Amino acid sequence: MVYSEIIRAIMEEHNLSQQKFADILGVNQTTVSQWLLGHKKPGFDSIRLIYEKFGVAPNALFGVDD
Repeated sequence: MVYSEIIRAIMEEHNLSQQKFADILGVNQTTVSQWLLGHKKPGFDSIRLIYEKFGVAPNALFGVDD
């Protein structure tokens, strides 16, 4: 899975709208939308927060096997 699919799965699993997910990560809703469309990738701080809040390791987020 690519990062956009993983982010979408996290949002669905936790019943989060784009806005609520953005609020948790401290980014704009537009940024989350761009991630979901595959136009942008999350930055370091967002990747760290996705790991801390949702337990998704950076490697898993970008489909890198250990």
